[in-house]
Amino acid sequence: MTRVSGFNSPLLLGFDHFERLLDRVQKSQADAYPPYNIEQLGETHLRITLAVAGFALDDLSVSVEESQLVIRGRQGPDDGDRVFLHRGIAARQFQRAFVLAEGMEIVGAHLANGLLHVDLDRPLPQPQVRRIAITSAEASPETGLSAVDDSDQAAVAAGLVPGAMAGKA
Repeated sequence: MTRVSGFNSPLLLGFDHFERLLDRVQKSQADAYPPYNIEQLGETHLRITLAVAGFALDDLSVSVEESQLVIRGRQGPDDGDRVFLHRGIAARQFQRAFVLAEGMEIVGAHLANGLLHVDLDRPLPQPQVRRIAITSAEASPETGLSAVDDSDQAAVAAGLVPGAMAGKA
């Protein structure tokens, strides 16, 4: 089966990492264990809660790997002395991964009453405006950029014109 990508438009430059993230999310949805909730507690605060009944604090790990929050659970070996007539409580290991948006921060995690809570903060982005210098038509044939004159020195200092061009005349 061929998957059609919505990111193959020439107007969407540099979005190939989003396509990989969507693939990762789609693959991680296959396993439903352990069940989880995602709550929005404030404008920028989120909480992921996983049902991890039977797991002790030492059986769980929370880490950030690349741009993913990875939660793992691994119970130690069964002591072998117990005889189960019915075993309905899942005691299997798991790994649950959540793809994090850029700028997401893990505030902390705590275990209470069989629920693992992971708190995240999503700070509001600060708007950024960057001016791009427009050069004259007498551009250098090899780079397409014109030489920087004295009036452009302020733009060079502000990082608006490539610094490599500052010394060329």
